[in-house]
Amino acid sequence: MTAETTAPQAPVSRASASPADEPAGPATALLLRGGRPYGEDVQDVLVVGGRIEAVGPDLEAPEGAEVIDAGGCIVLPGLVDLHTHLREPGGEEAETVETGTRAAARGGYTAVHAMANTTPVADTAGVVEQVARRGESAGWCTVRPVGAVTVGLGGERLAELDAMANSRARVRVFSDDGKCVHDPVLMRRALEYVKSFDGVIAQHAQDPRLTEGAQMHEGVVSAELGLAGWPAVAEESIIARDVLLAQHVGSRLHVCHLSTAGSVDIVRWAKERGIAVTAEVTPHHLLLTDENVRQFDAVFKVNPPLRTAEDVEAVRAGLADGTIDIVATDHAPHPADSKDREWDQAAMGMTGLETALSLVQSTMVDEGRLTWRDVARVMSEKPAEIGRDEDQGRPLAVGEPANLLVWDPRPVRVTDPAEHASLGRNSPFAGLELPGANRLTLLGGRPTVRDGAVVER
Repeated sequence: MTAETTAPQAPVSRASASPADEPAGPATALLLRGGRPYGEDVQDVLVVGGRIEAVGPDLEAPEGAEVIDAGGCIVLPGLVDLHTHLREPGGEEAETVETGTRAAARGGYTAVHAMANTTPVADTAGVVEQVARRGESAGWCTVRPVGAVTVGLGGERLAELDAMANSRARVRVFSDDGKCVHDPVLMRRALEYVKSFDGVIAQHAQDPRLTEGAQMHEGVVSAELGLAGWPAVAEESIIARDVLLAQHVGSRLHVCHLSTAGSVDIVRWAKERGIAVTAEVTPHHLLLTDENVRQFDAVFKVNPPLRTAEDVEAVRAGLADGTIDIVATDHAPHPADSKDREWDQAAMGMTGLETALSLVQSTMVDEGRLTWRDVARVMSEKPAEIGRDEDQGRPLAVGEPANLLVWDPRPVRVTDPAEHASLGRNSPFAGLELPGANRLTLLGGRPTVRDGAVVER
């Protein structure tokens, strides 16, 4: 991912644009001139009143419309992240809904699903509604709360799944992420319960007994470093159990942050048998390996751990052939003092919203494994489908909501977490050259980001 030359950056030019540091509302009309929807033929895209009015070559700009030069850029549906930690309420020193959604918008996201491991835990209608309201207030992207599966993430009794589903937040994804729903009886009951409102259980696949005290992937590197190993089977055994439970009750299962070759094989086996399972991979598991842990830099400490080069190849292949359905960031910001510690005392997690698309371009598109239309599927359309986000992940077609992204694949930039909108600086990609730049994010036709800068309202 290094480059000998740096491609010229072509800034978005506009006829009547508001500077990024001044309030800006939706333009009466926006004409994206000369972009390539889905990376295919050059087409203009006209946005009027928050929806796509026309798509085609050489469209005429309505009177008073803002014309944006998107030449050389890829136009995609706004990205949707099914796995984001916004930390609020209770963890505002690490991230807030405000800062997290600003980071999401900079990364090209128009919707994120906020995980439930907050303080208090998002296990009641009141808490998920609070998170949804704060997302609406921030306005940088749509925030869909994820409800906890069990009370307090304790793994002992089911949370108020029905109340959260029928709340104003309309929760459809439930997860104890950070902890595994280890009790098979409880997992079965959860899968049965969510069927009534077309929900999905998103499982953090980690057998707690097999990972007690684990610090990194169990293998050659962990043995050489003398760190307690985290075996692949701890993930694979839970996935195997849960796909069988999902088949038994006829419910939807989603596997969070799949990371091993064996896990890919199990999901592929389940799909071949028609089991309703979907799976995600994180951008960092598409690139980094357990070899990075040799630096003993806790920025590389994450759950699930970084695996082997063979596992990285397997998850790339699984994403390319459709076994793995989506890319989800598992954006997990932490305060500096939670990471600047001895390895065994440091918190697990990495930030990811602002680097995700660059990593997917580098590892999958530039390597010829995915097309840009595939990227729209795995980072927008399919995540929206799994999360039942009706206005997100929609086609770039007339009448659809104008939630979209203009991405320039040409620049190559050195990653600097200090420049990120997220409060978290725990990115493992600092100093790494990554391709691509966000030129424009539209949420309901309103620019939220221009040339990488958040557009203040």
